[in-house]
Amino acid sequence: MLPTERIAYSPISKRPKLTLPGGKRLAVWLIVNVEEWNPKETMPRTVLTPPAGGAPMPDIPNWAWHEYGNRVGFWRMLKVIDQYSLPAVLAINGSAINAYEPIATAAKERGWEFMGHGYTQKNMQKVPDEREDIAKTTEAIVSYTGKRPRGWLGPGLTETWETPDLLQEAGYDYVCDWVLDDQPVVLNTRGGTIVNVPYTQECNDVAMMLIQHHKASEYYDRAIDQFDQLYADAEDSARVMALVVHPYIMGAPHRLKHFARIFEHISRHDGVAYMSGEQIYDWYVSQRPEAASGAR
Repeated sequence: MLPTERIAYSPISKRPKLTLPGGKRLAVWLIVNVEEWNPKETMPRTVLTPPAGGAPMPDIPNWAWHEYGNRVGFWRMLKVIDQYSLPAVLAINGSAINAYEPIATAAKERGWEFMGHGYTQKNMQKVPDEREDIAKTTEAIVSYTGKRPRGWLGPGLTETWETPDLLQEAGYDYVCDWVLDDQPVVLNTRGGTIVNVPYTQECNDVAMMLIQHHKASEYYDRAIDQFDQLYADAEDSARVMALVVHPYIMGAPHRLKHFARIFEHISRHDGVAYMSGEQIYDWYVSQRPEAASGAR
């Protein structure tokens, strides 16, 4: 199914008003991505290019660069998240739950939502059996938390032509890969519908730091500028803002203070509701009951 077959064009200025509970105007959600990188495969991303080029294995420098995030960076970020009592969402590879069990425990103890993020950190187009990968990821989360995940984020936002169909058939309520709106939207699937909850490629530390190579303070600058604009936009109808971080990037020592400063700024605004992905989904379908028609 083509993207234009899954979702019709809809100008945000022409939609019925969305209203958040308690007179709030902007829903902010924080997504922490935790992954396992297989040292027997090419690293998903690199900070150092091998002197002779190519993708040698083992790639110790780049594997270790990522591993630092789960050993140290996550715990540094966690102090900030705890300080502001944020309801974070853990987007986690199914295999990472056992590989980094203390991280999963910390998230579970705090009541974070667990969101499916592929079984391994691999493009969904390269997964041998996508349906099985989704099932394995779901089972890993259910086994650890006792609760089925309701949301899905493809590794690197990757999808095949069938991904929304397979997710809907597997009982998922929402997906985050379709970064095309500031409000939740409904996607058609062959078996019904699934909701896309707004995510971000702009306030995403991967894009900013690893691809665009900005200095650390750019994350703060861009997040604040984005927040201020969305807060103003939400005067007439509620909006959703996502903040996306990875422990090996935003958990680096020189970046953390810029991450923390974001929440100092947001805390000065009364119209903000910190929410999880499933809370955003539940709120949206309470406003648009027809959006839940494809949920199982």
